[in-house]
Amino acid sequence: MLEQKENLNKEVLFEESNFIKQKTLNTIIGMTERIAKIDGNTKTIVPFFSVTRHSHEIPITPGVMNPAFSIILQGRKEFHFGDETIHFNAGDFAASIIDMPVSVQVIGASKELPCISLRIDFTTSEIASVILDAKIEFNIKNKNLYLGAFVGKSDEELLDLFIRLLKLINKSKDTYFLSQLIKREMIYHLLSGEYGYLFFQQVLAEQQADGIGKAIEWIKENYKRSFTVEELAKSNNMSVSGLHHKFKAVTAIGPLQYQKELRLHEARRLMFSDSIDVTTAAMEVGYESSSQFTREYKRLFGQPPLKHIRALRKSFENGEFQSGI
Repeated sequence: MLEQKENLNKEVLFEESNFIKQKTLNTIIGMTERIAKIDGNTKTIVPFFSVTRHSHEIPITPGVMNPAFSIILQGRKEFHFGDETIHFNAGDFAASIIDMPVSVQVIGASKELPCISLRIDFTTSEIASVILDAKIEFNIKNKNLYLGAFVGKSDEELLDLFIRLLKLINKSKDTYFLSQLIKREMIYHLLSGEYGYLFFQQVLAEQQADGIGKAIEWIKENYKRSFTVEELAKSNNMSVSGLHHKFKAVTAIGPLQYQKELRLHEARRLMFSDSIDVTTAAMEVGYESSSQFTREYKRLFGQPPLKHIRALRKSFENGEFQSGI
């Protein structure tokens, strides 16, 4: 009887907690309506803070998740990293400290109930600074590398930080200074919370992690160059099999596929934003054969380059262009 009463009390507390959380989410949604009035990614006067809105479903679309922390206020998304799928629901947050090729799907969004999320961009050095200043210590017993992105559940304290940040937008005099403090507080909250060890291990993976962080950074800086996995492994004092295993554990794909996707995303940006033709874009990102570029582009984005860019431009003109993750 006592056990049943305890279970009932737990259920009541859980329902009350969910009610309060949903009420807070609704408050934040109301605050974002004056900022994100159209679909896509809307930047705010806070340099690192943006709002993303989608009023219709979006099929699986390849992109790159940059170092950031985001929270979904309403709706549902799925992130696909290689063979890994991460579900992202209202009240969840996602975090990554490395550039990760990802395919994103927006599910169930409509004009009546758009998918709305908030995003905070940060750097590894900002995270390291908080770890040092706050003297946060981690007892990491499991030395395994984890996927470089993860999803967790937000709490009232974290949601309150977003409310404070949104309130700053109308206070231009104090915005920059105070927003930086709130950002550090958010990072501290993530590090000191339930998922802090994952965040910390991502910092290790980016900075050290047996050469994986250095390998990722080298590819980002030299993605136009041709290289072999053997050369990359040797330069990081690793075996080929060790590099493959650890690289895939963090990014969900291998080094050469990582390079390929960086090339293709940059080529897409050049063709869309700078109106560069297909052949020039292919050569600009390191391809020697435009036909190979076209094949690989179609394999990733589902359409040949020219057709895909035309479709993106049409979506942009109709206000449907997907921007932001």
